[in-house]
Amino acid sequence: MKFSLVLATIGRTDEVGRFLTSLAAQTHRDFELIIVDQNMDQRLDHLLASFADQISLLHLHCAPGLSRARNIGLTHITGDVIAFPDDDCWYPPELLSTVAIWLDAHTDHDGVTGQSLDATGKASHLLCPVHPTAIDNQNVWRQAISYSIFLRRHVVVTVGDFDESLGVGAGTPCGRGEETDYLLRALATGARLDYEPTLFVFHPQSVIHYDAHAWRRGYNYGAGMGRVLRKHHAPSGFVLHLLLRAIGGAVIGIASLRTGMARFHRNAFKGHLCGWLS
Repeated sequence: MKFSLVLATIGRTDEVGRFLTSLAAQTHRDFELIIVDQNMDQRLDHLLASFADQISLLHLHCAPGLSRARNIGLTHITGDVIAFPDDDCWYPPELLSTVAIWLDAHTDHDGVTGQSLDATGKASHLLCPVHPTAIDNQNVWRQAISYSIFLRRHVVVTVGDFDESLGVGAGTPCGRGEETDYLLRALATGARLDYEPTLFVFHPQSVIHYDAHAWRRGYNYGAGMGRVLRKHHAPSGFVLHLLLRAIGGAVIGIASLRTGMARFHRNAFKGHLCGWLS
């Protein structure tokens, strides 16, 4: 079983080096790494050259845009299973072997997702349930993050490109939601996807400092999620739940005199609403 790993990167060097080191240590060796470099300089050239004899690696370039970069990478895949690692994640040595064994044992499944853990083993994203779960339109929002998704090739061929109006660098207010949109489209084709807690990818904690950058991110992430909710006709009750959760975060921020936190959640609320109404 061959893996095609499509990695979009911009602005990071040390983190990319850490990921490459983790790939060089994989016990399963049948994989290719397709790096789609969005940097305006050659910062990665020397680093990638140092791994050329350890990893099958294709180095591409494109303008900024996460979904755009992934789509370019998808035109070069040759593997049986496709994954989309972040440029700041890294793999435990047995990850690809474990995914291959799982997919071989579940031939009627079209893909699998796993946990996101930090270097200490604590959950760094999502809720990380302890039991395997079939992914559906409701739980896909919290049990699938892009760098822990592994899809059989036929799913990618059927679903096609990522929506380039979604995701970081899209040039729209919709700064997230591209992988959820992708999986929802896969589910709509009848794909069978599972969350498996024994699979995990390392990723740093998302530490939020409630500054101007976080406020913008709150709005953009909210807008992306709102747009995906509208695009896939999410139940109004689920949309209302998200809006009320954002309002609750703002209220807690105000009550605790944390104005930065209150503004972050207020912006998330505005983003959700604007994305939903767009």
